[in-house]
Amino acid sequence: VQLVESGGGLVQPGGSLRLSCAASGFTFSNYAMSWYRQPPGKERELVATIGIAGGGTNYADSVKGRFTISRDNAKNLVYLQMNSLKPEDTAVYYCKVVRRFVPVWGQGTLVTVSS
Repeated sequence: VQLVESGGGLVQPGGSLRLSCAASGFTFSNYAMSWYRQPPGKERELVATIGIAGGGTNYADSVKGRFTISRDNAKNLVYLQMNSLKPEDTAVYYCKVVRRFVPVWGQGTLVTVSS
């Protein structure tokens, strides 16, 4: 089971980024997926979740209306579209799946929002 995030980088405030998470080693379409983030010096926090068929999305209050989670079950990918980025969105972003009651994390991708 492997999750690999990509798409992070440096972006100016107000800009956009799209993160991707490529999944392998399990039947992707059978599992809900989540994005988390860990800001510098802070604890990891839940950003968004998505159900198995793309419905059932939920967002942290801090990103509602700015971030959109989606998935492509044919490609085993989950995305996080991030718009109107703020400096406080700076963090390492991780995708996660819980398989057989065990959480599996990717290695993370760094997003830095700064002018």
